[in-house]
Amino acid sequence: MNWANLASLSRIILIPVIIVGYGSNLGSAHILAAVLFTIASLTDWLDGFLARKLNLTSDFGAFLDPVADKLLVVAILIMLVTVYPAILIATLVIISREIMVSALREWMAAKGHRDTVAVAFSGKLKTTIQMLAIIALLLADASLPELVLQTGYGLIYLAALLSISSMIQYFRSAWPVLFPKT
Repeated sequence: MNWANLASLSRIILIPVIIVGYGSNLGSAHILAAVLFTIASLTDWLDGFLARKLNLTSDFGAFLDPVADKLLVVAILIMLVTVYPAILIATLVIISREIMVSALREWMAAKGHRDTVAVAFSGKLKTTIQMLAIIALLLADASLPELVLQTGYGLIYLAALLSISSMIQYFRSAWPVLFPKT
């Protein structure tokens, strides 16, 4: 277990802490949850940085990093849907995209073409917008301006649109390998 893998593992460990913190009776539970989610989100950047900078890449890390990302986002979005039912459609789109792109990557890896569906800028942009949306939704509270909640709604639906767009891009890249012209 290296430093990069520990950063990824910390994302998984923070999931129940964020959920419990958000649901607690603390006066600033929403702020605590948003700060913890922000820290967890930053470990996504940190694990990649450490793996590249310190040459700590590993097969386990390549497996753990995307799993940690998806568990964090899916768990927190499901929790947030119970508070903000208006994000249900965006959440379903985002989760569906994650499942479909993960399956596509597995399929492409099995065909020896893993790099065909490597993470693209559109996927990174989607992830950034998604993380900002979740932070805004966690922060939203009666003590803050309505703009925080509206920003969260807007960003989560933008993330859903970017999810569809990036998924289409990944499938287009994979199409010639999956369905070669004969």
